[in-house]
Amino acid sequence: MTKRELIDTGTDKRYVRRDEDGKFKESADVSRSLSADARHDAKNKAKPGGGRQG
Repeated sequence: MTKRELIDTGTDKRYVRRDEDGKFKESADVSRSLSADARHDAKNKAKPGGGRQG
């Protein structure tokens, strides 16, 4: 699984994954809830990319 990168356009922030050709494969909007999650410590540690496994 490829790592996500943050794209900040100035008016919008998005997490995107790219395919082998460098094109956008999937995109997720960074909303207030994701920003709030970053300000709190997690009870458990997750491996990189492990949050997408359901």
